[in-house]
Amino acid sequence: MPIHSSSPLSDFPVGEDNAHQPKYEQLRDYVVSQIESGALKSGAALPSENRLAENLKVARSTVRQALASLERDGLVLRVHGKGTFVHEEAKQRLRKSQDLFALVLPETETAFYPSLQRSFENAAAELHNQVIVCNSNNDIDKQASAILQLIDLRVAGVAIVPTTKTATPAFHIRQLQKHNIPVVCCSRPVQGVQSPLLSIPFEDVGKRAGEEIRKAGHQQIAFFGSSKSTATDLYLQGLRQTLDRDATIEVFVGSGPGIDHESLSQESDAALEKLFQKPEPPTAIFCGFDSLAETVYMQLTQRGIRVPQDVSIVGFGGIFRGGGLSSHLASVTIDEVSLGEQAIEILERMRRGQIPIDSGEHRQISLSFNFGSTLAPCGRPV
Repeated sequence: MPIHSSSPLSDFPVGEDNAHQPKYEQLRDYVVSQIESGALKSGAALPSENRLAENLKVARSTVRQALASLERDGLVLRVHGKGTFVHEEAKQRLRKSQDLFALVLPETETAFYPSLQRSFENAAAELHNQVIVCNSNNDIDKQASAILQLIDLRVAGVAIVPTTKTATPAFHIRQLQKHNIPVVCCSRPVQGVQSPLLSIPFEDVGKRAGEEIRKAGHQQIAFFGSSKSTATDLYLQGLRQTLDRDATIEVFVGSGPGIDHESLSQESDAALEKLFQKPEPPTAIFCGFDSLAETVYMQLTQRGIRVPQDVSIVGFGGIFRGGGLSSHLASVTIDEVSLGEQAIEILERMRRGQIPIDSGEHRQISLSFNFGSTLAPCGRPV
Protein backbone atom coordinates (compact mmCIF):
# COMPACT_ATOMS: atom_id res chain seq x y z
CA MET A 1 0.00 0.00 0.00
CA PRO A 2 1.53 3.36 -0.97
CA ILE A 3 1.72 5.75 2.01
CA HIS A 4 1.47 9.49 1.47
CA SER A 5 3.29 11.61 4.01
CA SER A 6 0.89 14.56 4.11
CA SER A 7 -2.79 14.93 4.98
CA PRO A 8 -5.27 17.76 4.30
CA LEU A 9 -6.93 17.35 7.74
CA SER A 10 -6.07 20.75 9.13
CA ASP A 11 -9.50 22.24 9.78
CA PHE A 12 -12.75 20.83 11.15
CA PRO A 13 -15.82 22.96 10.37
CA VAL A 14 -18.51 22.38 13.01
CA GLY A 15 -21.73 23.83 11.65
CA GLU A 16 -25.10 24.53 13.25
CA ASP A 17 -26.83 22.30 10.69
CA ASN A 18 -25.36 19.15 12.22
CA ALA A 19 -25.15 20.28 15.83
CA HIS A 20 -27.58 17.48 16.76
CA GLN A 21 -24.86 14.91 15.98
CA PRO A 22 -22.24 13.83 18.50
CA LYS A 23 -18.95 15.55 17.69
CA TYR A 24 -17.21 12.27 16.83
CA GLU A 25 -19.89 11.59 14.17
CA GLN A 26 -19.35 15.07 12.75
CA LEU A 27 -15.63 14.39 12.58
CA ARG A 28 -16.23 11.01 10.95
CA ASP A 29 -18.48 12.65 8.32
CA TYR A 30 -15.85 15.33 7.73
CA VAL A 31 -13.18 12.68 7.04
CA VAL A 32 -15.62 10.88 4.73
CA SER A 33 -16.24 14.12 2.82
CA GLN A 34 -12.48 14.53 2.37
CA ILE A 35 -12.23 11.00 0.97
CA GLU A 36 -15.18 11.60 -1.36
CA SER A 37 -13.74 14.86 -2.67
CA GLY A 38 -10.35 13.28 -3.31
CA ALA A 39 -8.60 15.55 -0.81
CA LEU A 40 -7.69 12.40 1.10
CA LYS A 41 -6.19 9.89 -1.32
CA SER A 42 -6.20 6.12 -1.04
CA GLY A 43 -3.30 5.07 1.18
CA ALA A 44 -2.89 8.55 2.68
CA ALA A 45 -1.46 8.52 6.21
CA LEU A 46 -3.58 10.31 8.80
CA PRO A 47 -1.91 12.37 11.52
CA SER A 48 -1.65 10.80 14.96
CA GLU A 49 -4.59 11.01 17.36
CA ASN A 50 -2.78 13.68 19.37
CA ARG A 51 -1.96 15.74 16.28
CA LEU A 52 -5.52 15.45 14.94
CA ALA A 53 -6.96 16.50 18.28
CA GLU A 54 -4.61 19.49 18.40
CA ASN A 55 -5.12 20.54 14.76
CA LEU A 56 -8.90 20.15 14.80
CA LYS A 57 -9.36 21.52 18.33
CA VAL A 58 -11.29 18.51 19.61
CA ALA A 59 -10.78 16.06 22.45
CA ARG A 60 -8.59 13.03 21.79
CA SER A 61 -11.54 10.79 22.78
CA THR A 62 -13.55 12.36 19.93
CA VAL A 63 -10.77 11.54 17.45
CA ARG A 64 -10.51 7.99 18.82
CA GLN A 65 -14.28 7.38 18.43
CA ALA A 66 -14.32 8.83 14.89
CA LEU A 67 -11.40 6.68 13.76
CA ALA A 68 -12.95 3.57 15.33
CA SER A 69 -16.17 4.21 13.39
CA LEU A 70 -14.23 4.73 10.14
CA GLU A 71 -12.31 1.51 10.76
CA ARG A 72 -15.52 -0.47 11.39
CA ASP A 73 -16.83 0.76 8.06
CA GLY A 74 -13.64 -0.28 6.28
CA LEU A 75 -12.67 3.27 5.30
CA VAL A 76 -9.40 3.47 7.22
CA LEU A 77 -6.81 0.86 8.12
CA ARG A 78 -4.85 0.89 11.36
CA VAL A 79 -1.38 -0.66 11.19
CA HIS A 80 0.24 -1.34 14.55
CA GLY A 81 3.40 0.70 14.99
CA LYS A 82 2.90 2.65 11.75
CA GLY A 83 -0.34 4.62 12.03
CA THR A 84 -3.75 5.01 10.39
CA PHE A 85 -4.22 5.10 6.61
CA VAL A 86 -7.09 5.67 4.19
CA HIS A 87 -8.10 2.26 2.88
CA GLU A 88 -7.22 1.59 -0.76
CA GLU A 89 -10.92 0.81 -1.53
CA ALA A 90 -12.42 3.54 0.65
CA LYS A 91 -13.78 5.63 -2.22
CA GLN A 92 -15.26 2.62 -4.02
CA ARG A 93 -16.90 1.45 -0.80
CA LEU A 94 -18.41 4.86 -0.19
CA ARG A 95 -19.69 5.02 -3.76
CA LYS A 96 -21.22 1.56 -3.46
CA SER A 97 -22.93 2.32 -0.15
CA GLN A 98 -24.31 5.62 -1.44
CA ASP A 99 -25.94 3.85 -4.35
CA LEU A 100 -27.81 1.18 -2.40
CA PHE A 101 -30.97 1.36 -0.29
CA ALA A 102 -32.43 -1.75 1.35
CA LEU A 103 -36.01 -2.85 1.98
CA VAL A 104 -36.57 -5.60 4.57
CA LEU A 105 -40.00 -7.27 4.36
CA PRO A 106 -41.68 -10.18 6.20
CA GLU A 107 -42.84 -11.49 2.82
CA THR A 108 -42.70 -10.36 -0.80
CA GLU A 109 -45.44 -12.19 -2.69
CA THR A 110 -48.80 -11.32 -1.11
CA ALA A 111 -50.74 -8.50 0.58
CA PHE A 112 -49.53 -4.99 -0.30
CA TYR A 113 -45.83 -5.91 -0.15
CA PRO A 114 -45.24 -6.34 -3.92
CA SER A 115 -46.58 -2.86 -4.70
CA LEU A 116 -44.72 -1.40 -1.70
CA GLN A 117 -41.54 -2.87 -3.15
CA ARG A 118 -42.27 -1.37 -6.58
CA SER A 119 -42.94 2.10 -5.17
CA PHE A 120 -39.78 1.94 -3.02
CA GLU A 121 -37.70 0.92 -6.05
CA ASN A 122 -39.26 3.62 -8.25
CA ALA A 123 -38.63 6.34 -5.66
CA ALA A 124 -35.02 5.17 -5.22
CA ALA A 125 -34.52 5.19 -9.00
CA GLU A 126 -35.57 8.86 -9.07
CA LEU A 127 -32.48 9.51 -6.92
CA HIS A 128 -30.36 7.21 -9.12
CA ASN A 129 -30.12 4.62 -6.34
CA GLN A 130 -30.38 0.85 -6.52
CA VAL A 131 -32.45 -1.27 -4.12
CA ILE A 132 -31.76 -4.58 -2.43
CA VAL A 133 -34.84 -6.42 -1.08
CA CYS A 134 -34.49 -8.82 1.87
CA ASN A 135 -37.27 -11.27 2.73
CA SER A 136 -37.19 -12.18 6.43
CA ASN A 137 -40.09 -14.66 6.11
CA ASN A 138 -41.26 -13.09 9.39
CA ASP A 139 -38.40 -14.97 11.05
CA ILE A 140 -36.33 -13.01 13.55
CA ASP A 141 -33.14 -14.99 12.87
CA LYS A 142 -33.39 -14.42 9.11
CA GLN A 143 -33.98 -10.74 9.76
CA ALA A 144 -30.88 -10.58 11.99
CA SER A 145 -28.80 -12.27 9.28
CA ALA A 146 -30.08 -9.81 6.66
CA ILE A 147 -29.19 -6.85 8.90
CA LEU A 148 -25.64 -8.13 9.37
CA GLN A 149 -25.24 -8.43 5.60
CA LEU A 150 -26.60 -4.91 5.07
CA ILE A 151 -24.08 -3.57 7.60
CA ASP A 152 -21.32 -5.40 5.75
CA LEU A 153 -22.52 -3.87 2.46
CA ARG A 154 -22.58 -0.41 4.11
CA VAL A 155 -25.93 0.44 2.51
CA ALA A 156 -27.11 4.04 2.40
CA GLY A 157 -30.29 3.34 4.36
CA VAL A 158 -32.80 0.66 5.37
CA ALA A 159 -36.61 0.64 5.38
CA ILE A 160 -37.89 -2.27 7.46
CA VAL A 161 -41.26 -3.86 8.16
CA PRO A 162 -40.30 -5.58 11.44
CA THR A 163 -41.07 -9.21 12.22
CA THR A 164 -44.21 -9.98 14.23
CA LYS A 165 -44.13 -13.68 15.13
CA THR A 166 -41.27 -12.77 17.44
CA ALA A 167 -41.11 -9.03 17.99
CA THR A 168 -38.04 -7.34 16.52
CA PRO A 169 -35.61 -6.47 19.36
CA ALA A 170 -34.27 -2.94 19.65
CA PHE A 171 -30.67 -4.01 19.05
CA HIS A 172 -31.51 -5.02 15.45
CA ILE A 173 -32.19 -1.36 14.66
CA ARG A 174 -29.48 -0.02 16.96
CA GLN A 175 -26.82 -2.09 15.15
CA LEU A 176 -27.69 -0.33 11.90
CA GLN A 177 -27.75 3.10 13.54
CA LYS A 178 -24.46 2.35 15.32
CA HIS A 179 -22.89 1.92 11.89
CA ASN A 180 -24.40 5.25 10.81
CA ILE A 181 -26.98 3.57 8.56
CA PRO A 182 -30.34 5.42 8.57
CA VAL A 183 -33.39 3.26 9.36
CA VAL A 184 -37.10 3.89 8.77
CA CYS A 185 -39.58 1.53 10.43
CA CYS A 186 -42.62 0.88 8.28
CA SER A 187 -46.02 -0.40 9.36
CA ARG A 188 -45.13 -0.72 13.07
CA PRO A 189 -42.49 0.51 15.52
CA VAL A 190 -39.73 -1.40 17.25
CA GLN A 191 -40.04 -0.94 20.99
CA GLY A 192 -37.08 0.54 22.85
CA VAL A 193 -35.47 2.31 19.91
CA GLN A 194 -35.98 5.73 18.35
CA SER A 195 -36.17 5.96 14.58
CA PRO A 196 -38.55 7.50 12.05
CA LEU A 197 -41.83 5.60 11.77
CA LEU A 198 -44.33 5.30 8.93
CA SER A 199 -47.14 3.54 10.74
CA ILE A 200 -50.32 1.77 9.73
CA PRO A 201 -53.13 2.66 12.17
CA PHE A 202 -54.25 -0.94 12.73
CA GLU A 203 -56.96 -0.01 15.22
CA ASP A 204 -58.42 2.43 12.68
CA VAL A 205 -58.36 -0.37 10.08
CA GLY A 206 -60.57 -2.45 12.38
CA LYS A 207 -62.83 0.55 13.01
CA ARG A 208 -63.28 1.27 9.30
CA ALA A 209 -64.05 -2.38 8.54
CA GLY A 210 -66.53 -2.43 11.43
CA GLU A 211 -68.22 0.76 10.24
CA GLU A 212 -68.89 -0.63 6.78
CA ILE A 213 -70.03 -3.99 8.17
CA ARG A 214 -72.37 -2.26 10.65
CA LYS A 215 -73.80 0.02 7.96
CA ALA A 216 -74.66 -3.10 5.96
CA GLY A 217 -76.70 -4.40 8.93
CA HIS A 218 -74.56 -7.39 9.94
CA GLN A 219 -74.79 -8.68 13.52
CA GLN A 220 -73.02 -12.07 13.29
CA ILE A 221 -69.41 -11.34 12.38
CA ALA A 222 -66.21 -13.37 12.22
CA PHE A 223 -62.66 -12.08 12.32
CA PHE A 224 -59.86 -14.02 10.61
CA GLY A 225 -56.28 -13.08 11.42
CA SER A 226 -53.11 -14.52 9.90
CA SER A 227 -51.14 -14.76 13.15
CA LYS A 228 -50.98 -13.60 16.74
CA SER A 229 -49.57 -10.08 16.81
CA THR A 230 -50.11 -6.57 18.08
CA ALA A 231 -51.74 -5.71 14.75
CA THR A 232 -54.27 -8.54 15.21
CA ASP A 233 -55.13 -7.27 18.70
CA LEU A 234 -55.61 -3.74 17.37
CA TYR A 235 -57.79 -4.92 14.45
CA LEU A 236 -60.11 -6.61 16.96
CA GLN A 237 -60.07 -3.65 19.33
CA GLY A 238 -61.15 -1.29 16.56
CA LEU A 239 -63.72 -3.74 15.21
CA ARG A 240 -65.38 -4.20 18.61
CA GLN A 241 -65.53 -0.44 19.24
CA THR A 242 -67.52 0.14 16.06
CA LEU A 243 -70.04 -2.73 15.97
CA ASP A 244 -73.38 -2.67 17.76
CA ARG A 245 -73.38 -3.94 21.35
CA ASP A 246 -75.50 -6.97 20.53
CA ALA A 247 -73.28 -8.00 17.60
CA THR A 248 -71.38 -11.28 18.06
CA ILE A 249 -67.79 -11.77 16.92
CA GLU A 250 -66.20 -15.15 16.32
CA VAL A 251 -62.40 -15.00 16.23
CA PHE A 252 -59.94 -17.18 14.30
CA VAL A 253 -56.19 -16.48 14.41
CA GLY A 254 -53.62 -18.67 12.67
CA SER A 255 -51.12 -20.44 14.91
CA GLY A 256 -48.11 -19.93 12.62
CA PRO A 257 -46.10 -16.88 11.54
CA GLY A 258 -48.68 -15.86 8.92
CA ILE A 259 -46.44 -16.49 5.91
CA ASP A 260 -46.90 -20.27 5.86
CA HIS A 261 -49.85 -19.96 3.51
CA GLU A 262 -50.47 -23.70 3.19
CA SER A 263 -50.82 -24.21 6.95
CA LEU A 264 -52.85 -21.02 7.32
CA SER A 265 -55.18 -22.19 4.55
CA GLN A 266 -55.73 -25.53 6.28
CA GLU A 267 -56.47 -23.82 9.59
CA SER A 268 -58.86 -21.30 8.07
CA ASP A 269 -60.69 -24.10 6.23
CA ALA A 270 -61.18 -25.99 9.49
CA ALA A 271 -62.39 -22.80 11.21
CA LEU A 272 -64.95 -22.15 8.46
CA GLU A 273 -66.17 -25.74 8.75
CA LYS A 274 -66.97 -25.19 12.44
CA LEU A 275 -68.46 -21.74 11.95
CA PHE A 276 -70.91 -22.79 9.27
CA GLN A 277 -72.14 -25.77 11.24
CA LYS A 278 -73.53 -23.38 13.86
CA PRO A 279 -77.24 -22.47 13.92
CA GLU A 280 -76.35 -18.81 13.29
CA PRO A 281 -73.14 -18.66 11.22
CA PRO A 282 -71.53 -15.30 10.47
CA THR A 283 -73.01 -13.10 7.76
CA ALA A 284 -69.81 -11.05 7.44
CA ILE A 285 -66.13 -11.90 7.78
CA PHE A 286 -63.32 -9.37 8.25
CA CYS A 287 -59.86 -10.68 7.29
CA GLY A 288 -56.65 -9.04 8.43
CA PHE A 289 -55.09 -9.27 4.97
CA ASP A 290 -56.46 -9.42 1.43
CA SER A 291 -54.51 -12.62 0.76
CA LEU A 292 -56.38 -14.33 3.61
CA ALA A 293 -59.68 -12.82 2.40
CA GLU A 294 -59.08 -14.35 -1.04
CA THR A 295 -58.40 -17.75 0.56
CA VAL A 296 -61.58 -17.53 2.64
CA TYR A 297 -63.57 -16.50 -0.43
CA MET A 298 -62.44 -19.59 -2.34
CA GLN A 299 -63.06 -21.90 0.61
CA LEU A 300 -66.61 -20.56 1.04
CA THR A 301 -67.30 -20.96 -2.67
CA GLN A 302 -66.13 -24.58 -2.54
CA ARG A 303 -68.72 -25.18 0.19
CA GLY A 304 -71.49 -23.72 -1.94
CA ILE A 305 -71.70 -20.61 0.26
CA ARG A 306 -72.30 -17.55 -1.88
CA VAL A 307 -70.38 -14.28 -1.51
CA PRO A 308 -71.89 -11.78 -0.80
CA GLN A 309 -75.44 -13.22 -0.89
CA ASP A 310 -74.86 -15.58 2.07
CA VAL A 311 -71.82 -13.99 3.67
CA SER A 312 -69.91 -10.76 3.03
CA ILE A 313 -66.12 -10.47 3.14
CA VAL A 314 -64.02 -7.41 3.98
CA GLY A 315 -60.23 -7.49 3.69
CA PHE A 316 -57.29 -5.15 4.23
CA GLY A 317 -54.67 -4.28 1.63
CA GLY A 318 -53.16 -1.65 -0.61
CA ILE A 319 -54.81 0.85 -2.93
CA PHE A 320 -53.26 -0.95 -5.92
CA ARG A 321 -55.80 -3.71 -6.47
CA GLY A 322 -54.30 -5.45 -9.49
CA GLY A 323 -56.45 -8.00 -11.29
CA GLY A 324 -58.32 -11.17 -10.37
CA LEU A 325 -60.19 -11.49 -7.11
CA SER A 326 -58.38 -8.65 -5.31
CA SER A 327 -60.01 -6.08 -7.57
CA HIS A 328 -63.45 -7.32 -6.44
CA LEU A 329 -62.74 -7.46 -2.71
CA ALA A 330 -64.30 -4.94 -0.37
CA SER A 331 -61.25 -3.81 1.61
CA VAL A 332 -59.88 -1.19 3.92
CA THR A 333 -56.87 0.12 1.99
CA ILE A 334 -53.64 1.95 2.74
CA ASP A 335 -51.60 3.99 0.30
CA GLU A 336 -48.64 1.61 0.01
CA VAL A 337 -47.27 3.67 -2.90
CA SER A 338 -46.96 6.68 -0.61
CA LEU A 339 -45.43 4.43 2.06
CA GLY A 340 -42.58 3.46 -0.27
CA GLU A 341 -42.07 7.02 -1.50
CA GLN A 342 -42.03 8.51 2.00
CA ALA A 343 -39.58 5.86 3.22
CA ILE A 344 -37.08 6.87 0.52
CA GLU A 345 -37.64 10.56 1.20
CA ILE A 346 -36.89 10.20 4.92
CA LEU A 347 -33.87 7.94 4.32
CA GLU A 348 -32.43 10.46 1.88
CA ARG A 349 -32.92 13.33 4.34
CA MET A 350 -31.15 11.35 7.08
CA ARG A 351 -28.34 10.42 4.70
CA ARG A 352 -27.80 14.11 3.92
CA GLY A 353 -27.81 15.01 7.62
CA GLN A 354 -30.99 17.08 7.33
CA ILE A 355 -32.63 15.09 10.15
CA PRO A 356 -30.87 13.03 12.83
CA ILE A 357 -30.48 9.29 12.44
CA ASP A 358 -32.43 8.80 15.68
CA SER A 359 -35.26 11.12 14.66
CA GLY A 360 -38.58 10.40 16.35
CA GLU A 361 -40.56 11.60 13.32
CA HIS A 362 -43.86 9.71 13.09
CA ARG A 363 -46.19 9.73 10.10
CA GLN A 364 -49.41 7.75 9.82
CA ILE A 365 -50.33 6.27 6.44
CA SER A 366 -53.81 7.32 5.31
CA LEU A 367 -56.69 4.85 4.97
CA SER A 368 -59.49 4.56 2.44
CA PHE A 369 -62.06 1.92 1.49
CA ASN A 370 -62.45 -0.10 -1.69
CA PHE A 371 -66.12 -1.08 -1.83
CA GLY A 372 -65.66 -3.92 -4.30
CA SER A 373 -68.44 -6.49 -4.68
CA THR A 374 -67.99 -8.76 -1.65
CA LEU A 375 -69.88 -6.61 0.87
CA ALA A 376 -73.68 -6.50 0.67
CA PRO A 377 -76.56 -5.64 3.04
CA CYS A 378 -77.40 -8.43 5.45
CA GLY A 379 -80.41 -10.44 4.21
CA ARG A 380 -80.88 -12.46 7.41
CA PRO A 381 -83.68 -11.30 9.76
CA VAL A 382 -82.40 -9.90 13.06
